[in-house]
Amino acid sequence: MTDPSTRADGGDVPLAGDRDPDGLIRRAGLRVDPDRDQHFLVDDRVLDRIPTYLPDDVDRSRLLEIGGGAGALTDRLLGALPDGGRLSVIERDREYAAFLREEFDDAVRADRLSVIHGDALEEDLPEFSACVANLPYGVSSEIAFRLLPRRRPLVLMFQAEFAERMVAEAGTSEYGRLSVSARHYADVELVEHVPREAFEPKPAVQSAIVRCTPRDPDYEVPQEVFFLRFVKALFTQRRKTLRNAIRNTGHISGLEDSEAVVEAVEEDLLRRRPGTLEPSTFAELATIAYEHGEPHES
Repeated sequence: MTDPSTRADGGDVPLAGDRDPDGLIRRAGLRVDPDRDQHFLVDDRVLDRIPTYLPDDVDRSRLLEIGGGAGALTDRLLGALPDGGRLSVIERDREYAAFLREEFDDAVRADRLSVIHGDALEEDLPEFSACVANLPYGVSSEIAFRLLPRRRPLVLMFQAEFAERMVAEAGTSEYGRLSVSARHYADVELVEHVPREAFEPKPAVQSAIVRCTPRDPDYEVPQEVFFLRFVKALFTQRRKTLRNAIRNTGHISGLEDSEAVVEAVEEDLLRRRPGTLEPSTFAELATIAYEHGEPHES
């Protein structure tokens, strides 16, 4: 344990990186509401590992955390900042945002920490070099797909089932729209499963940590928004052959002439099902659909 520093209110608390998670919850003195996705990570060993999942060569000078809660992960991220680095935390709950500013007053005054009270789906995201967060599970998909197009390194905690679908390979039951869309932006790895007992209060589900390392895809798409919409459309018919999936989902993908797309695709491919296709094959199909299907703008 390092020497304590002094809070603005005169209380002694450890320096960044050493705070006890249970102690933070007690000092906050606020009701923890599971109905608002408030499940605070309290396992010191997991908390200590999370910042280490960022690759060694990643720029840590401007870190972003979404959902600071009582500040256990905030504390670890402040400890991982380089000299001159800055952490921005977006916290939806007004009282927890106020607590974070008080608890980490020294870091706020030193311009190492900025606490933003607001909804991460609505706020303008600050500039960040990497994001590390224990996301609210109810909106984890929406937040992840707000972050992924920024093409920054991400270390994110999800519900385990969501994480497993995110990293799934073609041909597996978990593989779907989420797998293809995530891998369009990054190399995605599940780096650790986290048990329910690591949280307070315990969630109903297991959790997992995913690392996303941004990269350009090894294929080209005619238009990114259309590509993602086309993938979404085909996976609504994942048990159908591509022939039928393309025909049945023009209203989702935005195709005016689905039949022209079917006629332009090779017969062998039309017999396959969406869940067996690699992202590069979806890109080939999307290119054909864009060229022949007269897609309208969304």
